[in-house]
Amino acid sequence: MRSGEKLQELLGLLALEQIEENIFRAQHPEGRQGRLYGGQIMAQALMAGGRTVSPELRVHSLHGYFLRPGDPRVPAVIRVERARDGRSFATRRILVTQRGEAIFNMDASFQIVESGLDHQATMPDLKPPSEEKIPPALFDAPFVTWRHEFRRLQSETPQPPEQFVWFKPTGRVPPEHLVAASLLVFESDNVLIGTARLPHRGRFKREQMQVASLDHAMWFHRPIELNQWLLYAIDSPSASQARGFARGNIFSQSGELLASTVQEGLIRVRDT
Repeated sequence: MRSGEKLQELLGLLALEQIEENIFRAQHPEGRQGRLYGGQIMAQALMAGGRTVSPELRVHSLHGYFLRPGDPRVPAVIRVERARDGRSFATRRILVTQRGEAIFNMDASFQIVESGLDHQATMPDLKPPSEEKIPPALFDAPFVTWRHEFRRLQSETPQPPEQFVWFKPTGRVPPEHLVAASLLVFESDNVLIGTARLPHRGRFKREQMQVASLDHAMWFHRPIELNQWLLYAIDSPSASQARGFARGNIFSQSGELLASTVQEGLIRVRDT
């Protein structure tokens, strides 16, 4: 598949079919096997919620729970409840179902553009990769990703619970805020829980582990421009009770903190 085709496919999946005023139908990638990627469902849920608010509002936060594995063979139905419409904020409750059963729910909050106090965490002193050094196969996805110190991370030995991942869309992204925010949500689910497994490398085989996202929260701090390299700085403060906890900051190439994420996932070791 040529570079950018997967991104165009994803943009098509975000163009939801509207069934009724607050009900949408979502499709899935051709040929997807196993279960649906959680980032896709979150992105489609946010698109549905965002299409029911005034265009001057911007998403500023979301909190979602993964309830059941999604089936790529069955279109998803997304229902939006208009929980609140205020002068500055609007809140939406979003439920995604398949075969009449809930697979994901999410609350999303939207705000008018306002100015106020401004500070942020400092971006790690890292530089984006040189694109000519990236294997062409990595461009066969909506985003190309490049892990800082990837050779060390490939080692089957315990690693510190942190990683830094550069990512960039494999084609041009439209300027609409809701589309950009949904694409960022899609990619934000990619490497969080894997960070919680790093300190345990070499102790268990990946095939012996049951891993799944349980919940995901995200906050959008500044205007999103995706047509550049972005740095995802992730750490995992804790893993316990068959769960791994991870958090991340997403920086622009120039160092602006665009968004922050928190996720907890199931990390269950099966007996051999």
